[in-house]
Amino acid sequence: MPDILAMEQRASLWIFGYGSLVWRPDFEFASRRVGFIPGYSRKFWQGDTFHRGSPEMPGRVVTLQEDYQECTWGVAYEVRGDQIESSLQYLNIRESVLGGYVTKFVEFYPQDEGETGVLPALVYIATPQNPSYLGPASEEDIAAQIVACSGRAGHNIEYLLRLANFMHSFCPEAEDKHLFSIEEALIAILPCLYSTDDPATVFC
Repeated sequence: MPDILAMEQRASLWIFGYGSLVWRPDFEFASRRVGFIPGYSRKFWQGDTFHRGSPEMPGRVVTLQEDYQECTWGVAYEVRGDQIESSLQYLNIRESVLGGYVTKFVEFYPQDEGETGVLPALVYIATPQNPSYLGPASEEDIAAQIVACSGRAGHNIEYLLRLANFMHSFCPEAEDKHLFSIEEALIAILPCLYSTDDPATVFC
């Protein structure tokens, strides 16, 4: 795990988000870039008993699985100065204490041509060792679980649709079979979800 104190002493730090951080970072940052990290695939394998579920009905949120044939798209945020300490303190509660995620550094590749090359970025990953880890399931079973769950941050359906909408809008050339298959399974269960242009509208 990266040294938090050493990170706070940096001049700047990039933080890569691939789940709810892509649309709701909730911390101050100096700049943001869409891009990808290689060697990982995004999976709805982490349970959530706080933000998008409850202890009785855990929701499904994403984590990363090492996969050298794949890459994961998301958003990297640059934090500077006092933003570093405050963002890490906030994310430690949001992702580690409440979510069960650990940190590591990865290589981030910005989407736009002409931008700075590969950037080292901090990422939060939920490993199988944490108590909320649910592991693999069929896309249909994951969609059915998502339909039934909600937490303090909102319905689990909203989480899935906002993530899928980010990919469709900002990374239209990218393929995320796992995410899109769950999105399709969800639409099959509740086809009226896409009768609106607002992916946050999750009820019929």
